[in-house]
Amino acid sequence: MAIVQHPNAHQAQPLLPLISQPLTGPISDLTLLQQSLLFAELSQVAYGLPDQITASSQAAGFQSLDFLEQDNAQAYLLTTQYDCIVVFRGTEPENLEDIRASSDAVLVIAETLGRVHRGFKREVDLLWQPLEKLLKDNQKPLWFCGHSLGGALAIISAGRCVLSPIPSNPKGLFSFGSPRVGNRKFINFVKLNHYRWVNNNDIVTRLPPRWLGYSHSGRELYMNAYGQVREYTRWNKFRDRWLGFYLTLRQGRFDHVADHSISSYIQNLRQAVADEA
Repeated sequence: MAIVQHPNAHQAQPLLPLISQPLTGPISDLTLLQQSLLFAELSQVAYGLPDQITASSQAAGFQSLDFLEQDNAQAYLLTTQYDCIVVFRGTEPENLEDIRASSDAVLVIAETLGRVHRGFKREVDLLWQPLEKLLKDNQKPLWFCGHSLGGALAIISAGRCVLSPIPSNPKGLFSFGSPRVGNRKFINFVKLNHYRWVNNNDIVTRLPPRWLGYSHSGRELYMNAYGQVREYTRWNKFRDRWLGFYLTLRQGRFDHVADHSISSYIQNLRQAVADEA
């Protein structure tokens, strides 16, 4: 298992939780909710240090791990006997490079078609060459995932992978609390099995705003004010978001920020998987 020392390894961080459902077979054998929980937990683990990620991935049944980093853009490539997964680290609020990437919302020409968020594109550009090199001989089903900024990078990278000369072809893409990444031409050019999770009032999922030319991609999977996975009309979703805001305000929290936490996504998905059993 190849590990590269994280530049902030000297900083003490709490040990992240292990994956709740160790992999014993192909990911495609799991239900959609089970897959979503797995990728949400991996997205959370990606915020940790390499030794923490090693412990979590080994316990979950992964056989190898490669760490990619360039100017604070970070991703992990994990493999099992059956699958290959690329996980992108999300936004770290204290990281100025992450803040700069997220705030640089100018639309620029994409490698695929249309226009894409300049800050997100720059982060993918930093990682793309070494990632493409790692994937050039991969013959296993390939999955992409990430939370927040990591979700945005996963969306762009999965699209590039479809058009790359390498044989790897994304089987699925799971994003959690992802911002919008490009315009309509960009998101419609490459067809992916993209499951885009939105937790009630998660403010990041509403950025950058539509009036700047941005659109969302993928199939939205919505968690309501009570953390339940539901399909709503636009009007019912509007009412549910006001309910979520009211319920958390009574608890002294700001719903639009609290709902963005990857821990909230995981808590809701664990309950959904338990209810599904």
